[in-house]
Amino acid sequence: MIDESFHLTSLDVRRFDFGRALRGYNPAKVEQFRDQIAEELERLARINQDLDSKARSFHEQLRAFRERDKALNDALVSAQQLRGELREQADREAELVLREARAEGERLVESARADVRRMEQELDALDRSRRTYLAQMRSLLARQLSEVEASEHGPSSSKPPERPSGGAEAGGS
Repeated sequence: MIDESFHLTSLDVRRFDFGRALRGYNPAKVEQFRDQIAEELERLARINQDLDSKARSFHEQLRAFRERDKALNDALVSAQQLRGELREQADREAELVLREARAEGERLVESARADVRRMEQELDALDRSRRTYLAQMRSLLARQLSEVEASEHGPSSSKPPERPSGGAEAGGS
């Protein structure tokens, strides 16, 4: 079992003194092995430092990505809200334009109806004037015809002038 509080450095390995015994290990081999262990510990320490540095860098990048993600989500929510608000505003404006168009259409229709009524009245007045004019012309023509007939028969004739059938009064409009 490894004690996690025990940290061995390359310097600790290089300085460790094994002591001498009568029938002990070969000192040259122990020294060579100790150098290999020290170099391996140095290499692992460098790797560990590199990995710690990379881990800190990755944590910083992760934090930055999370901030960007949050900012993008906030922007997306804002854009969706803005889209909804714009849609509502466009709907309100469209409804207003429709109401104004309907009101204008009704006003134009009412104006056209008033113009039609006025023109019908003018047409009726013109028709009455035409009929009055025709009646006056018939009357004038009848008088003129009477005078012409009276002048043909002379002043001595006491007979009333005859009217031909289908006279001027029967004339159409």
